Amino acid sequence: MSETLDRSLLPVRKLYTGEEIPCVGLGTFGSDKYGAEQVSQAVYGAIRYGYRLIDCAAVYQNEDSIGEVLQRVMQEGAVERKELFVTSKVWNDMHGEGKVLESCRKSLQDLRLDYLDLYFVHWPFPNYHAPGCSGDSRNPDSRPFSVEEFMATWRQCEELVDKGLVRYIGMSNMTIPKLEAVLPLCRIQPAALEMELHPSFQQKELFAYALEHNILPIGYCPIGSPSRPERDRTEEDVADTELPAVLAAAEAHGVHPAIICLKWAVQRGQVPIPFSVKENQYISNLKSAAEDPLTEEEMKAIEAEDKNCRLIKGQVFLWEGAKDWEDLWDVEGVITTC
Repeated sequence: MSETLDRSLLPVRKLYTGEEIPCVGLGTFGSDKYGAEQVSQAVYGAIRYGYRLIDCAAVYQNEDSIGEVLQRVMQEGAVERKELFVTSKVWNDMHGEGKVLESCRKSLQDLRLDYLDLYFVHWPFPNYHAPGCSGDSRNPDSRPFSVEEFMATWRQCEELVDKGLVRYIGMSNMTIPKLEAVLPLCRIQPAALEMELHPSFQQKELFAYALEHNILPIGYCPIGSPSRPERDRTEEDVADTELPAVLAAAEAHGVHPAIICLKWAVQRGQVPIPFSVKENQYISNLKSAAEDPLTEEEMKAIEAEDKNCRLIKGQVFLWEGAKDWEDLWDVEGVITTC
């Protein structure tokens, strides 16, 4: 690849410390369709083109391959470590005492890094499911959210910052009731909240709540995750790239509807982390933030397309006695405890 993006054209986002980070990142969840080699090669090409934020996770089972690529691209002089913003996440089976440190060290070893820029608690409970399991799979040991259990895990994340292994820590897949319960207890506040965000699922209240608390929203499934696993698909799902306002903007700008979803995300203020192993797609995804912004009218039209359509429902994490996947998301405005 000879083409590189002029990074001065890209907007930036600020963390609560004032540090600036990229406005678009590269997701690395292969979604059961792409192996570690394909994902890591996309990371290599993406960094060479201009990506600097790489969103990883232990459960994606590709951090070792990504680590080889990170080492290679730095050895080639394409980027310095301080220019990259690399995230990872502790998986649900590693919430126990001392396990978070073990998980973080394993990710650092696999990624061949001395520190992580941001480390998330991937899901707010220790409800394990095996990677690639079916949508109706359930773990008999699963249980509802517990403030005490979550804070025990968060305290371990805070220790990672103390030890210099992690620069920032974050939360993921949270709700307002859960945040209200745990934020006052945090010694180190979350720098970011990773959450599902796309035109048909805008999470306006949670998005506003995060910003009010100086927590940067990082949006996964920014174009509606057309490659998501079958276990995460239902007949009621809405395709973001087929929404009328998205299609109208795509025609007006002469681009694919997916690019409109990303422009909307960047201009709204979240950090989208689209995934693609295809060079033309990940190039277009980053370039979308650097040119030809949406008009105010187009932004408002897309805002009106919100369908409250959650795609990643998390049903594999349900516990015995739970009614349905909505219990994971506190839809009644209180933490579901039974």
